[in-house]
Amino acid sequence: MGSFETAIKAINDPISSFVWGWPTVGLIALTGIVLMVGLRFMPLQRLLYGARMMLRPADALNEGEISPFQALMTSLSATIGTGNIVGVAGAIAIGGPGAVFWMWLIAVFGIATKYAEAVLAVHFRETDANGNHVGGPMYYIRNGLGQGWAWMGGLFALFGMFASFGIGNGVQAFTLSKALFDTAKVSRTLTGILLGILIFAVIIGGLRRLARAASAIVPVMAILYLAACLTILVINRNGIPEAIHLIFDSAFNGKAAVGGAFAQVVLMGFKRGIFSNEAGLGSAPIAHAAAKTDDPVRQGTVAMLGTFIDTLVICTMTALVIITSSGEKLLGMTDDARKALAGSTLSITSFNDALAGSGLVVTAGIVVFAFTTILGWSFYGEKCTQYLLGSKAVIPFRLIWVAVAVFAAIAGEEGLIWGVSDTLNGLMALPNLVALLLLSGTVFRLSKAYRFR
Repeated sequence: MGSFETAIKAINDPISSFVWGWPTVGLIALTGIVLMVGLRFMPLQRLLYGARMMLRPADALNEGEISPFQALMTSLSATIGTGNIVGVAGAIAIGGPGAVFWMWLIAVFGIATKYAEAVLAVHFRETDANGNHVGGPMYYIRNGLGQGWAWMGGLFALFGMFASFGIGNGVQAFTLSKALFDTAKVSRTLTGILLGILIFAVIIGGLRRLARAASAIVPVMAILYLAACLTILVINRNGIPEAIHLIFDSAFNGKAAVGGAFAQVVLMGFKRGIFSNEAGLGSAPIAHAAAKTDDPVRQGTVAMLGTFIDTLVICTMTALVIITSSGEKLLGMTDDARKALAGSTLSITSFNDALAGSGLVVTAGIVVFAFTTILGWSFYGEKCTQYLLGSKAVIPFRLIWVAVAVFAAIAGEEGLIWGVSDTLNGLMALPNLVALLLLSGTVFRLSKAYRFR
């Protein structure tokens, strides 16, 4: 590690330890619990309703730029990324199989969090100078809590702008490039150049082009990846009951975690769960604020499907494949060996152990999901930048975005990028979580007045 990387690590590590300590974890859990209980567990009861609303054609007369389905796909394009494949593998390798349980738990309450975020985003959205609808935490903080809280909205936008380059760009570009190099020996330089060209071709067309790309790519790749997981699980079907038992058993005893600590299991599960579905980060509502809808609650029910699909379906499938294929191998490894295996290597190896050559599906999933995540997060980062610096900053932001993706693909470092991204995640989440708690009464009031039909 060079002197620059060493300096960044020295700065990042203490901040990350503070940001992702128990106070933040407790705030994330508290927010989800308060919202879910206050909504009387309605989000869990209305998942099928949300699916119906997602598939219902958007009314052309409704205000907004993209359909509810496109808003969800744009949101999913940003969340179904390397966190579902690489992040799950890292959680299991470092936190042990029990980390999966904590991913599930944070996701269940995260459904209510994602619902509330979208409700507030649509309810408090604005129209910018170009006539486009804009919203998200910075807007519902300012418009919902008043000008006295505007500083916190600005703080979210600042953290969101920087976080987008980590979680949504650098991590994804590096992981995509590394996967292609490790499995097909594709030059990282070539990958970076081609990636930059493709990203530029999409994001230069704005939200509508991005939404069309996401709506075409995300459903197809998600179905293909899930089909591959199901194939492996059919092969490993005898190991599924033991895998589930191991997840629940390890969730509370810390067994198989690096360092053997219970806190390590919980924290790794929470962090990777949030990294995978982004409930509480405040990113997804930026996309849902642009949906063509006349009711915040209706779009909220669509938005909450993202957390269910992302973590409770895709991450679970990935986890079961890894545990049924490589669980015993991981239990017999030293802590250092598990750390070295954490990431795309573990996911690819697990698939190949069950069915020779199937690791190529993982590589394809990493490449496509990482690419769509870069696209989705470009919109989030752009809107945060626009909030802070105005519309004149949009084009420079897009050019810098492409440059960062190319650099990360060619010269990125795994440990440093993941570490900084975790820190930025936490910093971004804090003002949003505070706002969700303070505005929870608005969410409850709007939900109670809504007639589900």
